[in-house]
Amino acid sequence: MRVIQVSAKADPDGVIRLSIPAGSAGAEYKLAVVLTPKPTASGPASPKTPEELGWPPGFLESTYGSITDETFVRGRSA
Repeated sequence: MRVIQVSAKADPDGVIRLSIPAGSAGAEYKLAVVLTPKPTASGPASPKTPEELGWPPGFLESTYGSITDETFVRGRSA
């Protein structure tokens, strides 16, 4: 197993195209790609607000705790 780290810039369409030298022609490989945003000079980007993500103003605050059914049981997350 080899770990190859590269920095790449997305095209105007938001796609990063990679060319990775594998070694043997015709050989099959498993690839794992981890994308992490490159930190800016001013530090990591702050998270977007719900409004910036497309939610109407106050929507999340108005729905939090809105289930009044006492028999409701929240499922467990994996």
